[in-house]
Amino acid sequence: MATARAFYVPDGTWFLPTEWTRGPWDEGAQHAGPPAALVGRAIESLGPEGFQVARFTLEVLRPIPLAPLQVQASVVRPGRRVQFAEAQLVTADMEVARASAWSIRASDPTLPEVALGPTDFPGPDRSPPAETFAPGWDPSYLTAMEWRAVRGSFLEPGPASMWIRMRVPLVDGEEPSPLGRVLAAADSGNGISNVLPLGRYLFINTELTVHLARPLEGEWVCLDAVTRVDPRGIGLAESTMWDERGLFGRGSQSLLVAPR
Repeated sequence: MATARAFYVPDGTWFLPTEWTRGPWDEGAQHAGPPAALVGRAIESLGPEGFQVARFTLEVLRPIPLAPLQVQASVVRPGRRVQFAEAQLVTADMEVARASAWSIRASDPTLPEVALGPTDFPGPDRSPPAETFAPGWDPSYLTAMEWRAVRGSFLEPGPASMWIRMRVPLVDGEEPSPLGRVLAAADSGNGISNVLPLGRYLFINTELTVHLARPLEGEWVCLDAVTRVDPRGIGLAESTMWDERGLFGRGSQSLLVAPR
């Protein structure tokens, strides 16, 4: 495993995951947040300048192992004002996830201002550190992120609001983009708003979908999350996303919920 300077260390066209990527369900599998951010990074690199990712979906095809990863991204539908891209996340011998994204060219601010909503949460500097779920191994994704509780708790079932910030870069030697910071955090909506004890149940998301009206400002993402679960084991997690300026996006996840 690569030295833990970031979530990933580049090696040519490959990315070596570090122990910071480890998720809560399997010591040998990654949390989906860092891979989502890695794929988002590749989609952003397709350009052109001035385009902003407005909708991003990651399909998690199988557990993402702690193995070297490569991202293959391409523009499927180019355009002057909108663009559609697809990407695949692969190991040396299989595809582990695929993604799609719509990007929209941001225009000059000539439209009437319609506020998305101001932040009505205490900021991260006024929110206490949150106690996180202990998966039984460390380091992991849970320790690579900084958590501050607004309401609710990892350890108490129910809706929760939490400020989240990356402690380490996504890729060694690079400053994370606003999109990368959002995608690294967005996959945690189901974890912070779990409705059954994490020690007894799995909440595994099959996908992550994020809609963004504007880029994140600053380093902190606040997820205001709620999870709903059908008795037959199918769940839905939904999050509104805030920064210290206000509302900027929403996320959702379809869940497989089952006893451990």
